[in-house]
Amino acid sequence: MHFTYNDFEKILNIGIRLSTEKNRNLLLAAILENAMEITSCDASTLYLYENNCLSFKIMKTLSMGISRGTDGEFIDDMPPVPMNEQNICSYAAIHREIVNVPDVDNSDRFDFSGPRKYDALTGYHTKSLLVIPLEDNENKLIGVLQLINAMDGNGAVIPFDEQYDIIIRSLGSMAAIELTNLLHMEEMKAQLYSFVEALTMALDERTPYNASHTENVEKYAGLLADYISRMYRAGKSTEYFDQNRKEKLQLAALLHDIGKITIPRGIMNRATRLDHDIRMVDMRFELLNALYEADMLRGRISREEYEHQRQDLESELAFIHKIDGVPFLDDENYRHICRLAEKYHQKEDGTVTKYLTDQEIEHLSIRRGTLSLEERKEMENHVVMTKKILHKVRFNKNFSDIPKWAASHHEFLDGSGYPNHLAKDDLDLETRILTVADIYDALTATDRPYKKPVPEEKALDILRDMADEGKIDRQLVEWLAEALKAKGGYRQ
Repeated sequence: MHFTYNDFEKILNIGIRLSTEKNRNLLLAAILENAMEITSCDASTLYLYENNCLSFKIMKTLSMGISRGTDGEFIDDMPPVPMNEQNICSYAAIHREIVNVPDVDNSDRFDFSGPRKYDALTGYHTKSLLVIPLEDNENKLIGVLQLINAMDGNGAVIPFDEQYDIIIRSLGSMAAIELTNLLHMEEMKAQLYSFVEALTMALDERTPYNASHTENVEKYAGLLADYISRMYRAGKSTEYFDQNRKEKLQLAALLHDIGKITIPRGIMNRATRLDHDIRMVDMRFELLNALYEADMLRGRISREEYEHQRQDLESELAFIHKIDGVPFLDDENYRHICRLAEKYHQKEDGTVTKYLTDQEIEHLSIRRGTLSLEERKEMENHVVMTKKILHKVRFNKNFSDIPKWAASHHEFLDGSGYPNHLAKDDLDLETRILTVADIYDALTATDRPYKKPVPEEKALDILRDMADEGKIDRQLVEWLAEALKAKGGYRQ
């Protein structure tokens, strides 16, 4: 056998392909398939060295149409190969030596009971073998590549030419190095994910009311990304989310509210306007009733006047409890609260006990939601803190946009959002997806005690109204509706 320029050109092209493949399963498959192509063999098995054994990762036999493990599936019916020198693959791994067996039937160098048992089950006949150890640049064992039954031009099984040794070793070295690099990348990614999970767990532990919000925003963002890719394949979108882009979007979703970790619990967990302070109001009204009763006993007021005050206290306290839990405050109830603010009891010595404190009046007077203007500003500051926190994290180039996407999910296309009033041209598609996903979940959430969940179709109509106002992307809203309907989560 003589190598030509085309042969070496093929090797270089294979090296380029291996160096650009970022999917671990595809890289493993490329290693195996390229080795089979170079040696013109019929079958092969790729093992990875794990837990002091060689684990089956990919098996391929062209003549029998067998292809297993190429998509990452576990080959669980083939037990790992122990590191025993009687096994040809283990021997190659232990001694880091290429082993070429021209004819298994006439070799007693190794224990071939395993291949023979497999052949008996499948009807295959293993004859020639070429086994190559895969090592990284630090001579660390990565795995073993076993090539089976080299074929001549007529399809007959022949021994593997010894001149394949150098080219296969070269391929093995390139493959092992790229696999090592990919494993390092996966370790870095796993480290990043574990960091993100730790942060989100810390956030979720701080509030019992929206612990599922982060998870839901990630889910809806991923759903939108998948649907956009579907539209791309149908020729209806110019954008596409491969696995890497989708992972980055979902990481940004997991981190989008991380700044809330700095928000006081009293603001984060305020379920009603007064929240736990309602207990103080109850106790004060008991005190007020006692004060009026004392006035009656001392003759300061008549029994009729006392009864009138007692009934008024009961009525006002019932009103306070009702207003404490309503999501919106209309004008009539607002005026009622203003009248309450003027009510007080005064003792003979001039001591004044107001029905409500200034802070309680302020919270009961909130027109929408449960937070005062100052508290809402502090709550909105969570996106600023998200940016500050994430800019302290050293994201590599691949993940460098995550802080920007996460910290901009409250910006609107018309520039009316916060904190930086960014407009359409400044907002990446990922940010716009997070915004839609965040609002949709906030509307439909079932774990917010201060509001009832909005039905899905109503939530989508609200999103459409916001799109008509120029705040969010109308196309994303419609695609979310279609994606939810396709998933069975939304019915017309």
